[in-house]
Parts: sequence; structure tokens; C-alpha cells
Amino acid sequence: MHKRTDWIFLFWVGVMSIGCGLEPTTGPWQPPPAAAQPQALLPREDCAVHMPERRALFGDLHVHTGVSMDARALGTLTGPEDAYRYARGEAIDVASGDPATGIRRAQLERPLDFAAVTDHAEWMGEVSLCVTPGSATYDSTGCQIFRGEDKSWLAMALGMKGFRARLGGLLGLLGRRSDVCGEEDEICRAELGAVWKANQEAAERFYDRSSACEFTTFHAWEYSHSPYATKVHRNVILRNEIVPELPVSSLETPREIDLRHQLMDLCNDTESGCEAIAIPHNPNLSNGQMFAVEYADLPLEEQRKEAALRARLEPIVEMMQIKGESECRNGLYQVVGEPDELCGFEKIRDMGSQEFEDCEEGAGHGAQKGEGCTSRTDFVRYALLEGLREKERIGINPYAFGFLGSTDTHMSTPGGVSEYDVPYKFGVARDQMLVVGDEKRGPAFWNPGGLAGVWAEENSRDSIFDALKRRESFATSGPRIVPRFFGGWDLPENLCEDPDFAKTGYAMGAPMGSALPARKGANPGPVFAASALADPGTPDRPGGLLAKIQVVKGWVGQDGEFHQEVHDLAYGPDPDASVDPDTCRPSAEGARSLCGVWRDPSFDPSRDAVYYARVVENPSCRWSRRLCLSLPVDQRPDGCDEGRLPETIQERAWTSPIWYATRNEG
Repeated sequence: MHKRTDWIFLFWVGVMSIGCGLEPTTGPWQPPPAAAQPQALLPREDCAVHMPERRALFGDLHVHTGVSMDARALGTLTGPEDAYRYARGEAIDVASGDPATGIRRAQLERPLDFAAVTDHAEWMGEVSLCVTPGSATYDSTGCQIFRGEDKSWLAMALGMKGFRARLGGLLGLLGRRSDVCGEEDEICRAELGAVWKANQEAAERFYDRSSACEFTTFHAWEYSHSPYATKVHRNVILRNEIVPELPVSSLETPREIDLRHQLMDLCNDTESGCEAIAIPHNPNLSNGQMFAVEYADLPLEEQRKEAALRARLEPIVEMMQIKGESECRNGLYQVVGEPDELCGFEKIRDMGSQEFEDCEEGAGHGAQKGEGCTSRTDFVRYALLEGLREKERIGINPYAFGFLGSTDTHMSTPGGVSEYDVPYKFGVARDQMLVVGDEKRGPAFWNPGGLAGVWAEENSRDSIFDALKRRESFATSGPRIVPRFFGGWDLPENLCEDPDFAKTGYAMGAPMGSALPARKGANPGPVFAASALADPGTPDRPGGLLAKIQVVKGWVGQDGEFHQEVHDLAYGPDPDASVDPDTCRPSAEGARSLCGVWRDPSFDPSRDAVYYARVVENPSCRWSRRLCLSLPVDQRPDGCDEGRLPETIQERAWTSPIWYATRNEG
């Protein structure tokens, strides 16, 4: 059965799909999208800078432009080329929410090393058709609703000027409207191919193929499945310019398990040179669904295959973005250990309240609306332990992932993470950014987002992609903190004094993202070494100084409980450093660099374990506090009232984990 254009039917589909958060689906594209085809890669010069011990590069792998339906519906007119220009340090005009001008000038203080535009694959074609005068279906009713022009009772019922009405303009019975896409969706299929090609052309134009190797772009898209307002999205990143004909969306492929098989069939298994990974993003809004064991009903051997495929295709998870941090949370089901005082950082669902419903071993829905239960696997620390538990059960760890941060900007502004600015996910007026009211997920609770860090030999696609695959990556909450983390059995206690810290670490141990080498003899326990350099910032806006480095350890006990420990590894000069929230002046000095070596005193050789390092800055003012202070007292919105929002933050970085395994997988 194909979709109908009957208005009564469409009304109820629209209301149910949008109001309940149920992601619409549609039939497969006809003809099916072509797999990637073998081709010679475009030539590039050898990079002038190539470092065997690798160097830290910073980027953003979660970026939306006006090509994305939600971004365009809420005022973003900039495109992929603007995003790459911004990432390279050029100024661009973006939507501001200012009724006088509607725009503001935006520019990074420091360019990024790499970026990927990850526009939503869903409705790419429809958006282009609806915003391009003269397109085949520009004058359709669906497009008029999307543009906010239609005056029908349907548009009014959905909220004429709202996001729901705009999305409603693109919805049909099975997810696409025939008046926009054609009776067999052929118009939207062709337009999607054209938009995808244009995004590719932008990425190619800005990839620096000279020996300077100053900036790297990746072909990418976002797969955006949101069943019942639960976020289980992935950013798909491709190694090079060899790509499938069309991006895979949740409209045609509504199960994440099938997405992975599609990526294999259309890319990784084609022997064309195409290779893709998928990065789960902000699991903090997934109601326990992001890391649910989705293959549990299959025969054991099939479970093992699916777990191995997930581990292969999803080596990285997004730790930090504009909608909050996903590291940890205190008080969750069967998590054992002392509370972690730093787990309250930028929790978009928790600000102002510690009350929540625990999913326990189940899952829920509604997190994107601030509803439903919270699961321990909404946080990557405990998802890592779920992976250890799965390894005990089936012999394969599907959740052995590394970390990175990104922004999830919807304004073509990759890397725009300054706490001196406001976190424009969409164009929102400055005076509205600080309105709290009863809304728990509004702009006041956003943060500027995080950055992705990798340790790579050079700034090129292959080198960065390989770093992501081997999980030698790190996340920051925005600052350009540079952390290193090594683990081994015989790392010297004085490693921090070694001028060849990294070279020795690689030679004698394992870097972040990998497993400890095989244990020999009766070693008393693994040794970990971590170092960090503070973000120098800029002359006008110096970076924060470091307070400490910590090692976080996790394991699954014999009773099935998730155990956690946090150990301080190195300290700054003043452990009680603070910041004056009325002036934003720090009370004490911090460290510009830290380093420490630590041996696990409670090592149990019979239990798998996972370790990662967390680097923490001294306290500083949150962006919202800085904005409050810039406004006259009588003009400050309710978010400036005491207790409504955090006044200070402690910026941080997280290294990818290092694993101890009692036995090999497989």
C-alpha cells in the first residue's frame, strides 16, 4: 500500500508521529541505492609534518547546516561550504534570533584541524525541493506547510509557525508525501542524490591536499532514528571520497542493527575502497536504548556475529555535545562505589532536580521531551561495563569504544564552543537563552558543546580515520586540553620525567583506546601514566588552568553489580581553587601541565576491567553566568536567579579507555 494524501488520515499520522515522537518510516528506495564503486582516489601531496609518536588534532564530527530539516525549519540558511569556511577560521553570517537583523557575525578564534558536516539523511531531498524556487514540487501543499505559508486547518492544528508544522509538511502515511516526492518517491530520491553529491563536493573543495595538510574534511551524514522521542542517532563517517550512492536514513532503515548491515553491503564489504564507521551520539537522551542488547533473541552464534559487527563499526561514542555530557551519573541501578562528585557536570535532564525514574534493566522512551526513565547505559562509563558483562555472556564485547566530543551545532558553526559566547544550537535571541520557566530542556540548559581530539601521525583523512578506528581519541568539554594515557605492566615510576614520555609509553605499554598487553608472571597490577597540557587559549581569552588528573576504573563484580573507582593521579597547586561568580575571577593558580603514574592497588587478575583518564580544570564561570553578568540587573531573565542554573563549571577532557582482559575474545 502506498501513502495517501487524504487530509484526515494525514492529520492523524502527523499528530501521532510528531506528538508522540514516533519516527516515521517508508519503504525502501526504488531502485535500491547503488553500493560504492571502485575508483582511484584523488591525488594528494605527502604531509610536510608527519610524527611517528603522533600529535593531537582537534575537530568536530557532528555538524548540521541548512541542509538538515530541523536546522532549516528553525532559520538556518547557511550550508556545508559555510561550515567548512567557519571551521577554517573565516567569518560567516548565521541566524541570531535578533528581530532587528536576524543575523550575527560568527568566527572561530582558532581554526579546527578537521571537520565533518553530518546533515540528517532524513528529508534532505524534501528540504531542497521545498526551499528551491522552481523545483518540481516547490508549490506543493507539503512544501507550503514546511515554509510556513499554508493556512489550512492541518497547518493550524499542528502549530502554524512551529517545528511540528514544518515537519508535518513533509509527513505522509509512510514518511514521505506524494505531493512533494511523487507517487513512487522518485522526485525525492533524485533530489536526495543531488544534495548528497553537493555535500560531497563541498567536502572535497575544502580538503587540503597540499603538503601543508592544514585542514581535513570527511564525507558524512547523520542517521537519526528517534523512536517515541528517544535518541538513538549515529553519525556515519567515511574514510575517503569513495561513498555509497545515497546516505542511509532511518526512514528506510528504522533499526540500528540493519543500519550496520547496510553500511557493510553498500560500503565496507564492497572491495571498492569505501569504509564507514558509525558514532553513537549523546546517549544521555536514549532512555536505555542506545546500548540495549538488540540481538538478544537471536541464536548464540548470531548474537556473537552481531556483537562483533557492532564493535567493528562503532569504535567511538560521543561523550560531550551541546545537549549535555554522557559520562556518568550518581545513584543509578546496581552501580557500586563511592559517589563521583564530578558526575553532575552538564546534565541536561537533571539541572535543578535529582529526582528521576531508573530504567534498571529495562528501557523507556521520551527523553527528548524530558520524559521517561534514565538508564545507567545512558552514560558511557556504565555502557563500557555493560560491554564487559556481554563479553562474559557471549565472549564478545560490543561496547569497547573510545571517546570524542563534538558540538551538534545546527548553525554551520563547527567548533564554536567558547564559554564567552552563547551555545547557539539554533538561532535563539540572547534574552531568550536565559529563560528557564518550567522547560527543562530549553536553551538555558544547553552548553556550547565539546571537541573531538585524536592522536594522529598527520592531518590527513587516512591518519585521522585510523586513529578513530583504533580508538586513540579523546573528548573535551570545549577547551583544547591535550591528554595522553598509557597503560602497561612495567611502565617506570619516573616516566613523567622522561623527555620521550610518548615514545616510552608506546614501546612499553598500550595507548588510550587499546588493551593492555598480555600479563606475564605475577605482576602486582597494571601501571598507568597520564599527562595533560592546559589549553593556552588566546591572548584575549586565555584558557583555564588544570586542577587534577584522575583515573576512573570500572569492572563487573561476581554479583553482576557495576563497580566504579576514581583515583587522583596528579594535582595542581591549589586543590581548593575556586572562581568568584560575581566577577568570574579565579581565586588561585592552576597547572599548565600535569603528569602522574599510578599502579592499581586493588587489581584482580580474574576480572576484566576498564580504565580511562579524566583531566579537570579549575572552576570557571559557565557561559550563562557570563551572559547574566553582561546584562543590567533589572533586565536579567529568570535563568539568572540564584539556583536556577549552575554559575560555575569545571571544564574537562576524557581519554579513551584502556582495557584489561582475562582472556581474548572469540
